[in-house]
Amino acid sequence: MSAALEADGVWKYYGDFPALRDIKFKVEAGSTLALLGRNGAGKTTLLRILAGLSKPSRGSVKIHDSQVRLEATRRRIGVLGHGISLYDELSAIENLLLFSRLYGLPDPQKRSDEMLERTGLDRVRDGLVREFSRGMRQRLAVARVFLHDPEVLLLDEPFTALDDRAIAVLQSLLREMKERGRTIIMSTHQLREALELATHVAMIQRGQIVYAGERKQEMLDDTGWLYRTYGEN
Repeated sequence: MSAALEADGVWKYYGDFPALRDIKFKVEAGSTLALLGRNGAGKTTLLRILAGLSKPSRGSVKIHDSQVRLEATRRRIGVLGHGISLYDELSAIENLLLFSRLYGLPDPQKRSDEMLERTGLDRVRDGLVREFSRGMRQRLAVARVFLHDPEVLLLDEPFTALDDRAIAVLQSLLREMKERGRTIIMSTHQLREALELATHVAMIQRGQIVYAGERKQEMLDDTGWLYRTYGEN
């Protein structure tokens, strides 16, 4: 299968400190990769570079053989990070229409309506985001990520701040994306959920990949196995 995403010799320096050191790996199209590692290992830094939101100090990242920082390539990516990334002074429908047009969708109204219904926000479509509860804002952020049907999903601790309803919506959408052959890269501390979904695993430690390969049965049987086997003593 072809590589949906490829990192080749990626380094990231903050001053003299190497936050990422010679990161090399490929993710095949249709795979689900669990990106694991302790706090401060470099997961968020790596995901930001994979998404084209941060530039590597050295090395390159490609999405389906195109440079990730090209605008056309970034439109093929969906990113869910620590920020909500919505406009508070716009309504729910206005937010989705804005992003639909930025992504160049052929029927922004139809797609925005679909995602509002899917996330249970159709009844508050005209409400201002600044008046929404945190859970409602979370679901709208999930709607924004899936709005343009991205080929590659990059998720940074996606379940950490979500309420139960938002988690259920996100899990349902992820299952569908996986069934449709989309590529998912997910950083999370929730090992059981991540490993059940994953086809592959990469573990990062002090800015370096110490394990990359298929998810093994040992990882499901004992979620601490990977850390004990490849982690620091």
